[in-house]
Amino acid sequence: MTHGPIESADNFCMKNIQILAFDVFGTVVDWHGSIAAEVRQLYPSVDANAFARAWRAGYQPAMQRVRSGELGWTRIDDLHRMILDSILPQFGLDGLGESERQHLNLVWHRLNPWPDVVQGLSRLKQKFVICTLSNGNISLLTHMAKHGGLPWDCVLSAEVFHAYKPDPKTYLGVAQLFDVNPESVMLVAAHQDDLAAARDCGLHTAYIERVHEFGLDMPKDISACDDNTWHARDFMHLADQLGA
Repeated sequence: MTHGPIESADNFCMKNIQILAFDVFGTVVDWHGSIAAEVRQLYPSVDANAFARAWRAGYQPAMQRVRSGELGWTRIDDLHRMILDSILPQFGLDGLGESERQHLNLVWHRLNPWPDVVQGLSRLKQKFVICTLSNGNISLLTHMAKHGGLPWDCVLSAEVFHAYKPDPKTYLGVAQLFDVNPESVMLVAAHQDDLAAARDCGLHTAYIERVHEFGLDMPKDISACDDNTWHARDFMHLADQLGA
C-alpha cells in the first residue's frame, strides 16, 4: 500500500505548518471498542458491537438537525443522550432509570485512545501546537483528555464556533483563533470527508489509518487519497514523516 507523499524537509518548511488540529472520535480515540467494552460489562445480554454502531449511526443525522435549523444549538452530549434514548428499546434496555442513562451517556467522556496516540502526540507536541477540532463539546473533550492522558495544548470544539464540521467556520476558526493563515494549519483525521472539507478551506491534511474504527469484524477502507498532504499508519508514523 502506498502511504501518500512524504515531502522533503525544505518543502515542509515552505508550508510553514504551525498548528496540528485533530479530529477526535475514531482518529484519536477508539469509540467503538471503548463503548462496546463498557456495554458488555454492564449489560452482558446485549450485542455490544451492534449497540456501539447503532449509537454512532445516529451521530450525523442528529447533527444535521442542528445544521438545518430544526434544532437550535445543541451540544454533542445532549445529542448523544437523544440518540441513546431512541435506541435503548431495540436492545431491550428501555427500562433503564435516569441515573443509569446518565452514566451510560457519559461513556463518551471515557473513550480510550488508540495505543499509538499518547506517545505520538507527545512527539508532535515538541514541534507543533496540537489541539482538538472535534464536534464533541468542551467538557467531553476535557474529561476525555484527563481519562486518556492526552497532552493537548488547547481543546477546541464545535461548541466554540456554534457550528458542526464540515461547516467552514470550524476549520477557519482554528486559524483565526491562533492568528495564522489557514495554510499554517493541518487537520489530522481518519475520515476523508472531514479532510476534504478542511482542504476546501485552505488547510493541509493528514489521513490516519484506523482500519478497525467500527470494530475488528468491520474493517474500513483506508485507501490513500492523493489530495491529502500526508498519509500515515498512525500518529507515530506521522511524527516520523514530520520529523518530530
